[in-house]
Amino acid sequence: MMKMEADLHIHTTASGHGYSTIKEIVMAAREKGLKTIAITDHGPRMPGAPHLYHFTNLMSIPRVMEGVEVLRGVEANILDSQGNVDMPELVMSDYLDIVLAGFHDGTGYTGTTAEENTAAMVAAIKNPFIHVISHPGNPQYPVDMETIVRTAKDYNKALELNNSSFVVRPGSFRVCSQLAKLAKKYKVLVSINSDAHICYNVGENAQAIALASRADIRKSQIINSSAGILSEYLNWHKRQSNLVLKKA
Repeated sequence: MMKMEADLHIHTTASGHGYSTIKEIVMAAREKGLKTIAITDHGPRMPGAPHLYHFTNLMSIPRVMEGVEVLRGVEANILDSQGNVDMPELVMSDYLDIVLAGFHDGTGYTGTTAEENTAAMVAAIKNPFIHVISHPGNPQYPVDMETIVRTAKDYNKALELNNSSFVVRPGSFRVCSQLAKLAKKYKVLVSINSDAHICYNVGENAQAIALASRADIRKSQIINSSAGILSEYLNWHKRQSNLVLKKA
């Protein structure tokens, strides 16, 4: 079975419904042999989420702790059909290394149909400051998955296979299976993550890896399968977002 070198979706106590500190998460990552983790607490519109200052002050976290690279990130909330999220562009570009974005209850998103959800997710994929769409296979927010996958291909974005979805989002397996098959068909990038809310779950992604393997998704398609692939991916997007800022 493939082994990921990075876990790019992890929540701390700052998310309000997370139960471990950054140090506890780092220690767990080291024990499991991970080279890189991303701290991706929920964006401010999530009930119980941290203030914007939490994200700008992530610069106080060492780049490497206990031999593990620590990326500064957020799981932002998609707010509307224009792809807006609850994180200012300045913060995403200047303070964060990685931005995940997805749909969540209680954050102000009002879409209810597959058409509305697809339009909003497509717009988020096109947002140059977003790197990964989190749990796009959540059946609570149905989308036209083929449109999502093809758009991700066009914009060189990664779609997440979220291991926690199989536990906390009933019905996810069927939709995620469709996502995995389409990712293989269109050679789209994916990110396989734990979505850990406690340190014991960091790096735990066996079900998502098995799903990717059954779909015959190549290791080279998985942005967190190696530190080298991840670095290349993030650096490419950093260059693209810098071009957008220069034009503004």
